[in-house]
Amino acid sequence: MSDKSAGDSGVRDDSRPVVYDLAPDCTITDVSPDDHYHAVVNGVVDYGVFVDISDTVSGLIHESNLDRSYDVGDRLVVTLDSQKENGDIAFAIPAFDDYRTELREHEPDITPINELETGETVTVEGRLVQIKQTGGPTIFEATDGTGIVSGAAFEEAGVRAYPDAAVDDAVRITGDVELHDDVRQLEIESLTVLADETAAAARETIDETLSERATPADIEPLVEWPAFEPIFDDLAALAERLRQTVLEGRPIRIRHHADGDGMCGATPLQLALENFIAEVHADPDAPEHLCKRLPSKAPYYEMEDVTRDLNFALEGQDRHGQKLPLLVMLDNGSTEEDVPAYRNLAHYDIPIAVLDHHHPDPEAVDPLLDAHINPYLYGEDYRITTGMMSVELARLIDPSISDDVEHVPAVAGLSDRSKADVMPRFVFRAKEAGYDRDDLEAIGEALDYAAHWLRYNEGKTLVNDVLDVGCDDSERHERLIEFLAERAERDVERQLDALEPHVEHERLDSEAHLYRIDLDNFAHRFTYPAPGKTTGNLHDRKVTETGEPVITIGYGPDFAVLRSDGVRLDIPRMVTELNEELPGAGVSGGGHLVVGSIKFVKGRRESVIDLLVEKMADADLDESLSSTAPLE
Repeated sequence: MSDKSAGDSGVRDDSRPVVYDLAPDCTITDVSPDDHYHAVVNGVVDYGVFVDISDTVSGLIHESNLDRSYDVGDRLVVTLDSQKENGDIAFAIPAFDDYRTELREHEPDITPINELETGETVTVEGRLVQIKQTGGPTIFEATDGTGIVSGAAFEEAGVRAYPDAAVDDAVRITGDVELHDDVRQLEIESLTVLADETAAAARETIDETLSERATPADIEPLVEWPAFEPIFDDLAALAERLRQTVLEGRPIRIRHHADGDGMCGATPLQLALENFIAEVHADPDAPEHLCKRLPSKAPYYEMEDVTRDLNFALEGQDRHGQKLPLLVMLDNGSTEEDVPAYRNLAHYDIPIAVLDHHHPDPEAVDPLLDAHINPYLYGEDYRITTGMMSVELARLIDPSISDDVEHVPAVAGLSDRSKADVMPRFVFRAKEAGYDRDDLEAIGEALDYAAHWLRYNEGKTLVNDVLDVGCDDSERHERLIEFLAERAERDVERQLDALEPHVEHERLDSEAHLYRIDLDNFAHRFTYPAPGKTTGNLHDRKVTETGEPVITIGYGPDFAVLRSDGVRLDIPRMVTELNEELPGAGVSGGGHLVVGSIKFVKGRRESVIDLLVEKMADADLDESLSSTAPLE
């Protein structure tokens, strides 16, 4: 018999029968009835001959099907005739002389990563997400969409195993599932980089599985809120993006404004992401390594912060083979001041998602962002706080945290003095969960106090305990709140007492009260409350005293903090006008309609403040922006 045939033209006749030459590791799963195979005789008996078609697949050709006698070692072509339930295989000899040969590699049973069991020998197909060279083995991490597993391959100490494999390659890994330092890990026997159709099929399967598992939970918002519906839809899309990021093994870095609203947004999101990372990864340390949360003092992404983040990410890539992270900006990130930092990240193609409620500049930031959710982009405004939105984002990622976070939107709203129509419903929802309004306000004060002393540190356990999210000791939470809120109130009163004799007051033509205070000369420095909080507390006192529209300016050598109540300031527009009218003053900053901060050149302070007051005097009164109307 032959595997070659051609006519006068020399063209091979592709209609010839196919005879498969099986790879040695092929198993019974790689064969099918009526297919033809190359075989080798391994035994001769009275009733026929036994043949091997691979190292593990053998069967009998009954004497009635033999066309001649055979000896051990003879080669022949056979047809798979039948396979019995007990595993016995019967072959026949086909009636053709001409054929073509095709090689068939072993197609193993593929085990989903989330079904791996210790002690089994398995084969997985996935995409490499990380390669780390240690002083001993090479560690490969792969995802198949159901989960992520590490595998160790040893060439020799400190030498890279499988050097042709690279991150994002589709691979097939075979090995034993074992525990290493209490972490499930594959001891790799073989790792093959897939190519051509096999790689394409594997990638398609992985992508389909990733897409299916990345789909967020089908949940309703904590409270009914028609204005929130389009935002909620985009939050679901962002939740899917974040879940997919986890499934792909990419780290996530959360940057948030270091105030009550920022922490109310970041803490639930961190908890939800860590829970999902723990589901996906076999390594119990993965949540800590792959989700980092850090506060930002400024209400925008400063170059100091982005430089730290970028350095951290590049070190992780260099030392641990990690992908560069996805950056999530919370309660900041929507303004032109963020652009330089974003451009710095663009050099490394780091994706950025922003969830913010400060007045945005989409023309400036959107070309640099992968996602941008801000209530202003939906016809709403700052009264929908970041904490309110981020709690829903966290629930979409992991709905199991819902009971743990249902009070958080109310804390966020009260901390940010939101007058959203939905605030009473959030407060009521929190009360049903066991937190009355005094509790919510005390939590907000304690958060601000903790944030001040944490400065640039995460303070994860402390913040979780204060906010009562992921806290395992309710009594400790209550003691902390009592202590921190009491200290915050004491320090605020001390600060206001120091300021009060030096506060300047005037009545504007609009009938609004204007209060000014030189924080550099008359406030306690380097302690709580900081200038922004100090100005806010002074402002609240004056609102309570007058019951009328109030504007408050707290200023230092090169900055000013602005607050208003019952007056529509539009601080971002004022900043733009100040820059145009005072060239060289270096005015920057922004905020909402009623709260913001600006910076300027120290020597131009007087002219900046004077012009700012002129603009505030022309601002319209707006009762809807008053905080004196009580929440029902």
